[in-house]
Amino acid sequence: GNTGRNARIGKWWLAALVVAVVASGGQVHAEEGTLKPIRTVEGITEYRLPNGLQVLLFPDPSKPTVTVNLTVFVGSRHEGYGEAGMAHLLEHMLFKGTPTHPDIPRLLQERGARFNGTTWLDRTNYYETLPASEENLVFAIRLEADRMVNSPIRAEDLASEMTVVRNEFERGENDPIRVLLQRVQSVAYDWHNYGRPTIGNRADIERVPVERLRRFYKKYYQPNNAALIVAGRFEPAVALNAITKYFGAIPRPPREIEQTYTEEPPQDGERTVTLRRVGEVGAAALLFHIPAGPHPDFVPVDLLTTALTLAPSGRLYKALVETKKASTVYGSAMPLHDPGIVRFLAVGTPGTDPAELRDIMIGVLEEVANEGVTSEELERARRRLQKQIELAADDTQQTAIELSEWAAQGDWRLKFLYRDRVESATGDDVHRVARAYLRESNRTVGLFIPTEAPSRTPIPPTPDLAKMIGDYRGREVAAAGEAFDVSAENVERRTQWGTLSTGLQTALLPKKTRGEAVVVRLTLRFGSLETLKGLKTACEFLGPMMVRGTKHRDRQQIQDALDENRAVWSASSEPGKVTFEIETKRPHLKAVLQLLEEVLREPSFPESELEVLRQQQLTAIEQARTEPQALALRTLRRKFRPYEPDDPRYEPTLDEEYERVKALRREDLVRLHAEFLNGNHGQLAVVGDFEPDEVRAVFEQICAGWSSEHPVQHIPQRGDFDIEAEYIEIKTPDKANAWYFAGQLLPMRDTHPDYPELILGNFVLGSGALSSRLGNRVRQKEGLSYGVFSHFFASPTDDRASLTIMASFKPENKDRLRAAIREELQKLLEHGVTEAELESARKGYLQQIHVARTSDSRLAAELSRLLYAGRTMRFVAEFEKQLSEASVEAVNAALKRHFTLKKLVEVTAGDF
Repeated sequence: GNTGRNARIGKWWLAALVVAVVASGGQVHAEEGTLKPIRTVEGITEYRLPNGLQVLLFPDPSKPTVTVNLTVFVGSRHEGYGEAGMAHLLEHMLFKGTPTHPDIPRLLQERGARFNGTTWLDRTNYYETLPASEENLVFAIRLEADRMVNSPIRAEDLASEMTVVRNEFERGENDPIRVLLQRVQSVAYDWHNYGRPTIGNRADIERVPVERLRRFYKKYYQPNNAALIVAGRFEPAVALNAITKYFGAIPRPPREIEQTYTEEPPQDGERTVTLRRVGEVGAAALLFHIPAGPHPDFVPVDLLTTALTLAPSGRLYKALVETKKASTVYGSAMPLHDPGIVRFLAVGTPGTDPAELRDIMIGVLEEVANEGVTSEELERARRRLQKQIELAADDTQQTAIELSEWAAQGDWRLKFLYRDRVESATGDDVHRVARAYLRESNRTVGLFIPTEAPSRTPIPPTPDLAKMIGDYRGREVAAAGEAFDVSAENVERRTQWGTLSTGLQTALLPKKTRGEAVVVRLTLRFGSLETLKGLKTACEFLGPMMVRGTKHRDRQQIQDALDENRAVWSASSEPGKVTFEIETKRPHLKAVLQLLEEVLREPSFPESELEVLRQQQLTAIEQARTEPQALALRTLRRKFRPYEPDDPRYEPTLDEEYERVKALRREDLVRLHAEFLNGNHGQLAVVGDFEPDEVRAVFEQICAGWSSEHPVQHIPQRGDFDIEAEYIEIKTPDKANAWYFAGQLLPMRDTHPDYPELILGNFVLGSGALSSRLGNRVRQKEGLSYGVFSHFFASPTDDRASLTIMASFKPENKDRLRAAIREELQKLLEHGVTEAELESARKGYLQQIHVARTSDSRLAAELSRLLYAGRTMRFVAEFEKQLSEASVEAVNAALKRHFTLKKLVEVTAGDF
């Protein structure tokens, strides 16, 4: 799982403190009574049970899913001496089941749920998104009520789960950037628990007595310390009845929750920390104390952070990335219940002294503290935050989860107050907070520098929320979309399949969506196996470089146009194809497509942006040299792709890729675009709120007269290589976590008669996450891995299929992990699956693919793949029918025919 306030926060920022894990269930008895609404703000209505439980309902019929999210207001902030990591460990334990729901992962899996649990500084939450039905709604509410009070917290479960959490801890120890951020935050706090990472302390994780964990559970898991959020397609009356029945029956304990009261004193001088670990590139971080999330100063700090780190306009980006001193720069202001922090991080390029990064960052921050930001910088930052707010508001699942963060700060309506403050903050506000908080005495960095006299920066307390918010009502409720049926048959009925006059294939699915959202996915095909020899690296850089500048706009102007039109896009490419995915809203679609036309037909491939992208890629390669996961995966991929080095399908070594990236020239990209790219071959899939005829007309114009003299031919992937079983071990010193990858190659495509049976057999093996053979054995019973998973996929266009198994683990457990995985695979082949396992897998897999189809982005990708394979959704409907009719005998026979340990290549990487 994951957690965090905004998608814009980099993974290292979240990883530094946020810990998440898949979690579980609940039960109670009934109580009569009708809940009366307390308030409604922009479609969200608040209720309160007599026992103190806060209830938030957010009906949205536009997608056929419902999300139930239970948030308990306990996080690492509430942990005492010897309890570091207890809130997170308890989150894991609540997936171990209750007497009423003994196997929570399986129950959720069978209903096609996307589910998770996350722990953070101020709260813990458990949520699941299921296909919308009254049965699923009641099930989820009952489950959450049950596990809130009836989880047994057994000693035997703690013994196995403790090792899983420890493995998760060790995974974080592999990343020196994450460790650096943890150290800096720890040094910044003397007393408050915000200085302690949510994952906890190794000794506390390993030694916590089960009785103490139970006491922690009983102390904080009670209705008057929790909020229940239901969002999506559901009937409020049904939800309220179920909530009253199952949660209402939980008595309010006579005890009162002990509130934390520790207050961090003002910092009285710069603090430093130095970390020395194995790695290839250095980094520098700066941290400053700031007010709590509800405080009026928080939003100007957030705007300041965004303005400084935006690419490519941010001052830190220009000073560090454009000058090739750093490969990346991040910034994050944390909205917390108590006064929190803002952090900045720069990851250097090979050979850059981290002290130089620190000095450059300090210089930029001191400059902005003295001068403030320009109106242009402020408006760019404001537009970026407003875009994120609006796009997030279109997703009810994300809203349900996001409300956890605001409620944990004191009041869920802070979500709307934050939006309002983003709109109204001024340049003077931003300048004021820069002067107030970006001070040397309030700074924690990587070196110690003494000062002549102490200087203190008082942090204002969290304001009185009731007084500050008052009778806040919010704005008009955003228009909801239609209730769309995502069955293959209905998608087929609603999709308009066709081909433009240029040859571009189209699949257009117009429907009403929440916030008038629309997704565009365009894939252009070019070249062939012969004509693209030696051009693999240029092909991979082509897409990302096209969106970085045109003959009329530079990268910043392109980004400004996207922000103004509330749009996000991404570009990726590989030999033979380039893909663009766009998310925007109906009123802005035409303007965004005009911008796309400019990018497609008139890219400028600016030399400066090529150098930035090149440096980022070289830095990533250097980092991969010591990363177990990257090394193991690349080794396995090279075994399954034994092509010649000039073949576009070849998987290079890290050294080869490094040299290829260094040698890439701008002229290579210009020639590739001019000679190969065309508007005659490709697929266009559009899903959401749009007018099909207008979209067709725009793309007819984009593709008109755009052709290539080079033939366009499918680049085949072979699956008939004769690869025997092999075990490869890679040593990576000073890495606390190791990785296991294994795979088998098969000459098969997805039209093979056995493919549906193999999909189901693999689901039983390890694709069903926790509720699978590998999940039960490796994680649940033996606690050898935080995550173990298997994946099986066959190409729709080539005779190539692959089985892949992956797991993270403690290096000392290498032999046990290998043995357990091999034994479970052998048992599956010898004894097969049971009727019960098959039925559970069938139900869970079908529900999963239906839930996935509720994402317009994933639906557009599916339609695009079908176009390329010459299919429609009728093929998908037939495949789902085959899955529903597969027998145990057929599944077991298919597994024996195709899967074998004699062809399994295994790779482990770690500090052995």
